[in-house]
This record gives sequence, structure tokens and C-alpha cells, in this order.
Amino acid sequence: MLVEVTTWYLEMLNPKQLHSVSSGNYELRIEQAKIPSPEFSRFLYTSVGGDWYWIDRLSWNYQRWLSYLSRPELETWVAYVSGTPAGYVELGVQADNNVEITYFGILRQFIGQRLGGHLLSFGVERAWAIGAKRVWVHTCSLDGPYALANYQARGFQIYKQAEHTLEIPDKPMGAWSGAND
Repeated sequence: MLVEVTTWYLEMLNPKQLHSVSSGNYELRIEQAKIPSPEFSRFLYTSVGGDWYWIDRLSWNYQRWLSYLSRPELETWVAYVSGTPAGYVELGVQADNNVEITYFGILRQFIGQRLGGHLLSFGVERAWAIGAKRVWVHTCSLDGPYALANYQARGFQIYKQAEHTLEIPDKPMGAWSGAND
């Protein structure tokens, strides 16, 4: 189906812009996934993005995932609640010390527990810690209903907005085939 999509590009130019959120009342650990693992990264991508039409990477084969994950300028940080993966933030260092939050999100069962605000705060703090001069992200109208508001609440400012038409499946695919049936 063809849909009109709005994409917002947001940036933070100074670490003082960040409005951090603390974690909720649960056993939370955020850890870097240091060993490139296509299986694990694809799990995170589909588990978080399956409800929001994240389909760009679904056609990637193992080698493409491995090549992408093996780049030294990429960091993947995973939030665990009581030992269970709950979300992730992927950071990509770019030219001129820009750091993009390339992917960020929370698994369905952890949405609404303040974890998203805390994990995003952590990701932005990490971006500044690795030398960012600018931290940026983009989101779109197909993303979760709180995505744009979360970015803005953390201190990101919209610097560009674009409209385009996109062909998407009739419904989100879910974490795996049949997950949303």
C-alpha cells in the first residue's frame, strides 16, 4: 500500500541540551554488544521495529549484517531488564564528529515504562562521550507514537522535515512472520 510519510530530522548541538531521564524502578543494565553478531542484531531490529514498518534491513544477508556490524565507527548498546533484552540504541560515528542515532527502540512489552527516555538519554550521553560535536537522529510518521515526542523531550530540535510517498506492507510484519496475526 502507498502511504504519505513525514520524516523529521532532529539534532542536538550541545550536551547541555540533553534532558536526561532516570531509569524506572526495575533491574536495568545497559551493555555494549562488542562482538558483531548478525543473529542478535537482526533479532533486535525485528523485535523493536517489527511493529513500526522497519523493513529496510530485512533483505540483508548474513555477510551484509556482519560487514555493517564490524565497522569500528558503530556501537550497539542493549538495555536488559532482569536479564531480558528490552531495547537498544545504535550509534554511528560520521565525518566531522557527527554521531547519528542510527536505530533506537524498545521491545513491545517494555513500552510505557520510562525505559525509552532513559535509554535514549544514555545513548546521547554516550555520543557526547565519544567526541560528538553534533548528535542527530531521524524518525518518521510510521515510527512508534511516542518517538518524536521522546526525542524532543530529551532536547533534540527539528532542523528539517520531509514528505514522501512510500510503499509498505498492509500491516506491520511483527517480530517474525505471523507475530501480528
